[in-house]
Order: sequence, then structure tokens, then C-alpha cells
Amino acid sequence: MIEVDPKILLKPENEDYDSTGYDTSTASLASSIQEYIFENGRRYHAYYGTDKYLQPTDETEQDRLDLHHEMQRLVWEDKLHQSPLSEPHRILDIGTGTGIWAIDMADTYPMAEVIGTDLSPIQPTWVPANCRFEVDDAMADWTYKSDFFDFIHSRNISSGVSNWEHLVSEICTIPGGYVELCEADMSMHCDDGTMKADNPLKVCADNVRASLVKMERICPDLEMLENLLKKAGFEDIKTTTAKEPFGPWAKDHRMKKIGAMQLLHCESVFESYGMAAFTRVLGMDFAEAKAICDAAKLAAKNKNYHIYGL
Repeated sequence: MIEVDPKILLKPENEDYDSTGYDTSTASLASSIQEYIFENGRRYHAYYGTDKYLQPTDETEQDRLDLHHEMQRLVWEDKLHQSPLSEPHRILDIGTGTGIWAIDMADTYPMAEVIGTDLSPIQPTWVPANCRFEVDDAMADWTYKSDFFDFIHSRNISSGVSNWEHLVSEICTIPGGYVELCEADMSMHCDDGTMKADNPLKVCADNVRASLVKMERICPDLEMLENLLKKAGFEDIKTTTAKEPFGPWAKDHRMKKIGAMQLLHCESVFESYGMAAFTRVLGMDFAEAKAICDAAKLAAKNKNYHIYGL
């Protein structure tokens, strides 16, 4: 039973909540949603709790997310998705971030309603008429009808997923609908031996993974995601990987261009993923965490390291 505040009971019956000193305006709600904390010179999400998402939400991070979106378009040969969509009616983007993917999808499919959800309301207000954004926690029980969406998409949300099995169990489309889960493996890879165990890029990535393990958050691999989708009842599951080189060292022209964009991305990505994870979760002080991120950023510029992410 929920106990009633005695101060409410003392008020005349015809008075509303405003008269009791409790502001129920949408302005008050919006103010609560836009609660943030500031650490290490960056702004972080706070409304659903500071442990929900460890990346910043400030303008620097928004610029990084938009840059990474353009890099992803190049990685996937300018495709926004791999699913064979024709004329979708409703599209959902989980963890939409700045909303740039959802906006591009709304422009590409004007016949569709595109919804982007995120913990923080950092999305623009000037968007296509068929695109809208909602503040929502994807880890909670979903309130959408099971046959509502034609296509459900997520990208790079693993650091905020506390229970992948629950999340995938909530994902449901209309019969014949599609789902795409696109995640980085949070590891560094090298094919020619130019990455040693103490390479700063590897050290930074290993610490990010260690922080996620400590938080009991999983960096899902293809097999794990495939098994979860099968368990949830999805069929005709296909998996694929793509490489993102750190620097323009690749011979292939497209890979070289991706590597050049990655260098720009590296100006902020290590601090984005590392600072809160290293200080809050691994207990490092600011100087130690910053040194790891700075060393990784410097190593990304070394043309003798032929390293890539997946």
C-alpha cells in the first residue's frame, strides 16, 4: 500500500497539486530530465542514475557521435542498414544518441514513423516531420505493442546494457520485421605483429573492457547476439563484421579514408569511453586515467602501428 502524504490530506478537497506547493508542470518534468553531473571537465547523464551510461552527453561528445555516424556510413558503403527494407511503417532506434541515424532514416523512408529513444534528451528539435524522440530506458520493461515496429535498430549501446537477455527479450517486431544490433567488440586487433601487449591503444581498450566486466556488463560477440536472437524467436539470422583501422595506413582506398576519419574520432573517443569508467569503476585518479587516454590518442597517430577495431 502507498501511504498518503498527510500534508495533502490537510488541504481543501477542491485544491489541486499546484496549491499544495507541488509543481506538476511539464517545465518541471523537463528540468528533471535534463539533470546532469560534471566530472573531469565533461558533462554526464544523471536523470536515470549515473551508473546507467558512462559516456558524456556534452557538445564534444555529440560531435564525436555524429562523426562516428558518418564513419559508419563509410564502413557500410553508405548504407544505413543491412536489412532488405522496402516501405517500413514504424522504425525504432534504441539509444539514439544525437538522433542522427534516426533523422537519416526518416529522410530515406518518408512513409515511415521513426522513433528514437535515449536516456538523455540531447537530440535536435528541428527534425523531419516523421521523426520524433522519447526519453526512455531501454533496460526497463517496454511499453510498445509487440507488433508495432517493422524495424528495430541499435548501435554501440553495449556499455549501457546491464542485461542483454532481458533487452533482446523485449525486442519484438511485426511478423516479417527486422532487427539489427550493431556493436563494437571493444578490443584492438592487428594482423602483422605491430601491436605489442603494452601498446597504449590496447592498454586503453583493455581497461575499458575491465571496467565493463567489473560492472557486470558484457561486450557481446556475434555468437552471443545470434544465440540471444534465436532464443527470442527470430529467424534467418545473419552476422557480419567490419574493420575500422586506426589511421590511414591501409592500402585499400576506402579503408584509408575510414582510417583518416578514425584519427579525427580519436581526438575524443578515448576520453569518452575511458574517463568515467577508469575513475568511477576502476578507482583511478584523474591524472592516471587521463594519461591512459592521452597515450592512446598519441599511439593512434603512429603510422608504424597497424591496428584496427571491429
